[in-house]
Amino acid sequence: MAVPDFQALFVPVLKQCADGEERGMKEVREGIAKALELTSKDSEEMLPSGKQTVFANRVGWAGTYLRKAGLLKGGDRRGLYRITQTGLEYLEKYPDGFKVKVLKEIPEFREFHTAKRHNAEPVGAPDAELSDATPEEMIQQGYGLLARELADELLASLKSVSPSFFERIVVDVLVKMGYGGSVVDAGEAVGRSGDGGIDGVIKEDKLGLDIIYVQAKRWENTVHSPDIQKFAGALAGKKAKKGVFITTSSFSKGANEFARNLESKIVLIDGDQLAQLMIENNVGVSAIASYEVKKMDTDYFEEE
Repeated sequence: MAVPDFQALFVPVLKQCADGEERGMKEVREGIAKALELTSKDSEEMLPSGKQTVFANRVGWAGTYLRKAGLLKGGDRRGLYRITQTGLEYLEKYPDGFKVKVLKEIPEFREFHTAKRHNAEPVGAPDAELSDATPEEMIQQGYGLLARELADELLASLKSVSPSFFERIVVDVLVKMGYGGSVVDAGEAVGRSGDGGIDGVIKEDKLGLDIIYVQAKRWENTVHSPDIQKFAGALAGKKAKKGVFITTSSFSKGANEFARNLESKIVLIDGDQLAQLMIENNVGVSAIASYEVKKMDTDYFEEE
């Protein structure tokens, strides 16, 4: 049989995890292929990009949707997953399958499916069924979901790396954005001082006409105004006017308001924004495919 669409794979994925044991997606795929009696030709068909099989891609997205809806959760080891109580309930309630519209009943999934970029409009198309969407809307929605999932993966990785490696990532992002002069210059500065709430300094431009003080924290807890106040005090002690506070977590409303009202300029970058900056500046990511959408040039066909 041909490889089912990813929505038709929701129940097969849950069935492979129904015993409550942790499993990786490779094991899940092998179990589904056997259960569905897929031929080698079916399971080895490649996407147009040539980077992944259609089967692996669809099983992967089925797993992603189920995790975002809370039907699967991460295991004790990275890359492993297990079914949740909600997943077992859905498996019992929908033994013959269900589609995305059923998952939209779950608030956490709706938040993912209509995700917004940092301080921006929704990244996907209007919330419509694919059959009702235009080809352009389907492209936009697909791109939006890919970007959101990539950002989530990056943020999870940022939270798991060592403090020293996190500092290196911060350096790479800042240098790619044009700060720091070079990786060597920035690398010698960030993470060096640890002086009074300051983790390091970078050049504002390649000539080093001004410097920016940096606080880089791999934190899980929300950053509150006292943390920003401490950083601002450290800046004042250096007679500095510019700072960047970067964290893998988030900033409270009070922290944002405190930063806005300071005489000195402190830019706050939370985990979501840091992940977006990594994507925009190609830090820790690589392109696997590129598609160019064209339209007819009507002016070309106008005869004089």
